[in-house]
Amino acid sequence: MPESRSAEKVPVPFLRTLDDEALRVLISAGGTRDYGVGDTLFHQGDPSRHLLIVHDGWLKVTAVSRSGREALLAIRGPGDIIGELSAVDGRSRGATVRTFTTVRATLLSSERFLLAMAELPDLSLAVMRHIAANLRDADAKRTEYGGSSGHERIIGMLLELSTRYGKAVADGRVISIPLAQRELAAAVGVSREVAARTLRALRERGVLKTGRQRIVILRQDLLKMLAKSV
Repeated sequence: MPESRSAEKVPVPFLRTLDDEALRVLISAGGTRDYGVGDTLFHQGDPSRHLLIVHDGWLKVTAVSRSGREALLAIRGPGDIIGELSAVDGRSRGATVRTFTTVRATLLSSERFLLAMAELPDLSLAVMRHIAANLRDADAKRTEYGGSSGHERIIGMLLELSTRYGKAVADGRVISIPLAQRELAAAVGVSREVAARTLRALRERGVLKTGRQRIVILRQDLLKMLAKSV
């Protein structure tokens, strides 16, 4: 059986793809700012003027459809870049970005970002590869979600969060993103009840444990096996 997208390599945080020179040029092009919990940094439909490079903290990216339904599109954290697509194509924001936690980030204008790309071809190539990886990942998600159950989607999202953002602890890998069950469910287009049942089943099988605003993956190997079986 072919492996699902969730079992494949997920995109890594953008800053991890840069060499020291590209990182220096990019960070020096902007200024560091701190944001509080629940701050809205970008609004869907706004003109594009700035982008963010996240150093600490967590943010959620959401969009409202024509029917008025809000969907969680992505979670972003340390090492990620936000707003790069609008900076490159000059179009208005396609999503709203809000903070989950306090956030420290470098804010730079689209103009300075484009100048930095022109100065360093390696940076420009890294940005293009990053955008391409995210677009491929989004396409793969749409394909996968079209033929998978809600249970399978939740497993895939947990594996992605653990692989991309999880940190090693004594008993496994911890996902410390303050993500409510309804937000986890919205990220993969299922109900909160489906998310709750899936987490309960995984707890009973010893795959993970949950606590206040954190999930610990106790058996990453089993989670991978479950994801590969979808």
